[in-house]
Amino acid sequence: MGKSALIFWGGWDGHEPEKVAKRFQRILENEGFRVRVVKEAKRLPGYDELVALDLLVPVTTSASMPGDTSRAIAKAVGAGVGIAGCHGGMCDAYREDTEWQFMTGGQWVSHPGGAGVEYTVNIARGSSPIIEGIEDFKVVSEQYYLHVDPSIEVLATTRFPLVRYYHASNKPVDMPVVWTKYWGVGRVFYNSLGHHDDVFDQAPAAQELMRRGFLWAAGGKAFAAARGWTVDRYLNNAKMY
Repeated sequence: MGKSALIFWGGWDGHEPEKVAKRFQRILENEGFRVRVVKEAKRLPGYDELVALDLLVPVTTSASMPGDTSRAIAKAVGAGVGIAGCHGGMCDAYREDTEWQFMTGGQWVSHPGGAGVEYTVNIARGSSPIIEGIEDFKVVSEQYYLHVDPSIEVLATTRFPLVRYYHASNKPVDMPVVWTKYWGVGRVFYNSLGHHDDVFDQAPAAQELMRRGFLWAAGGKAFAAARGWTVDRYLNNAKMY
């Protein structure tokens, strides 16, 4: 039986969440996933159903999520369910939810120059199967400036500044575009490309990164189970709040 994925979309319409969700559904179904698509996080199932999945794919910008749903997602990912997404659909999804930002590894703060910036995505040199064989490529889109978790594994970057703005008075920086991290025994994948659905047609490498990221994140549960790893090894009995 193939792996199972749940895509949930909504929030700001400017990011074309329904189109992006349908694209991601096609990608996953072509890889043999059983895919369920839900509009809005408030319609998501509880923890017991979430933890049975292999992959969660958020496509929702500037939205809100019930606290119990947020906690259920964080717990399910910690137990091994992968989570993978792009652009504002994952790292500008729930601005007031700091646990979400902790889990996903970053938060959008600006895109100087708006949607018409031409920039290069620089692929890191490393051993990750997600970037193997992919070369640097250009896109014309929003160039995301994010606040990021120092523990992420950076797979691609872009150079700032290209556009004059307040940040330009600082030294040039290489901003992460694609990264992975872990949350408990769950795998987290993020790609900051995807302002509009057509960026994946404009830059096929961006879509290939998503496809590989989905597969990598969805493989975390089986990888951990084969080694007897559970989330308990990363937790103690103290309550955070």
